[in-house]
Amino acid sequence: MRNALVEIITTVALAIVIYLVVQTFVVQTYQVQQVSMVPTIQPGEHLLVDKLTPRFDDFSRGDVVVFRAPGTAADETPFIKRVIGVGGDRVELSDGAVLVNGVAIDEDYIARGPTEPDCGEDAWSVPDGELFLMGDHRSQSQDSRCFGTVGVDRVVGRAWLRFWPLDTLTILSTPSYPDVPATGER
Repeated sequence: MRNALVEIITTVALAIVIYLVVQTFVVQTYQVQQVSMVPTIQPGEHLLVDKLTPRFDDFSRGDVVVFRAPGTAADETPFIKRVIGVGGDRVELSDGAVLVNGVAIDEDYIARGPTEPDCGEDAWSVPDGELFLMGDHRSQSQDSRCFGTVGVDRVVGRAWLRFWPLDTLTILSTPSYPDVPATGER
């Protein structure tokens, strides 16, 4: 009986350690609580966020990321937004369009409507090591238009799988913007 109890305790402790390592360094689940990514992601949906590959591969335009907004504490609810600009990019709002490095990006994933909120600026230069992030539901999103660029050190990871509710099970695709010149090609 004693050996069985030791084996059960060891198994449970090992499972907890493995869970904590995976949760801390590899992948983490998040439940979306905001409306800022509608129609792509609905409130209440659960996502798997990849925390491992961003350590080896830079974030790209179009990635959906979970991050801690500037001015928020580590224990506050993280935000989820789409990467619009990366270090070295110039992002501008003009007549309802979003321009990156002077080229209007095709955003078939956004909720149509105004690109508000208007937080006073309509052009930003993205410093190296930072990202310009916007929600897909532009009129309901507090994002880089208001709080500025976000350091990659504040990004938890890249959202890649929607898994709950089960009928929404989908790998989140990352759009490409082939007409936008790469940073430094302007």
